[in-house]
Amino acid sequence: MAQFRLQGSKVLAVDIAGDSVKARNGTMVAYTGQMGFKKLSGGGDGLRGMVTRRLTGEQMEVMEVKGQGTCYFADRATEINLVRLNGETLYVEADNLLCTEASLHTGTSFTGLNGMASGTGLFTTKVEGHGWAALTSKGPAIILRVSQGMPLRVDPGAYVAHTGNLSRNLKSGAGWTTVIGEGGGEAMQVEFSGEGLVYVQPSERMTFGGDV
Repeated sequence: MAQFRLQGSKVLAVDIAGDSVKARNGTMVAYTGQMGFKKLSGGGDGLRGMVTRRLTGEQMEVMEVKGQGTCYFADRATEINLVRLNGETLYVEADNLLCTEASLHTGTSFTGLNGMASGTGLFTTKVEGHGWAALTSKGPAIILRVSQGMPLRVDPGAYVAHTGNLSRNLKSGAGWTTVIGEGGGEAMQVEFSGEGLVYVQPSERMTFGGDV
């Protein structure tokens, strides 16, 4: 079984002993031992996964890394966060998924108009099973717990990923002051309710809500 560990906060080291991992293309920065790299058409998980990703726009160029030794991954000096899945489902923006154990399955999940309106798209990537996943974030991500009766609101541009049994709904803070150009600049937020964890980065991607 591949062993995931952080080498500092911006480099993922994976010890591989004859097994394999799936990583975003072009993110290997160094390795020791004997490694082989194979591009997975359409992002992996077979023909169905390829077709689904192309239809939904959640495309991610993925490679299989297999061998004996240690492989190091990084992505533009972004911070890396390790998530251990024990049968849960991880929902993550495709751009934030760096590497997973080969045992984890990836697919897509429909986010509906909430995702389109927040600027993150109609679909998001989901990762399921047992094993490690590595996420990237612009700056160290914080992990915020959501519990019953205590919903959490997040700027769509700062959202990275979530786990647990959470409902996700777009909320608008726009009012008449927005119409006359005196809005507070935080007109769109994503509200999470239920039970789970939300990963939030200390940086905001450009979204429609950020311009209102």
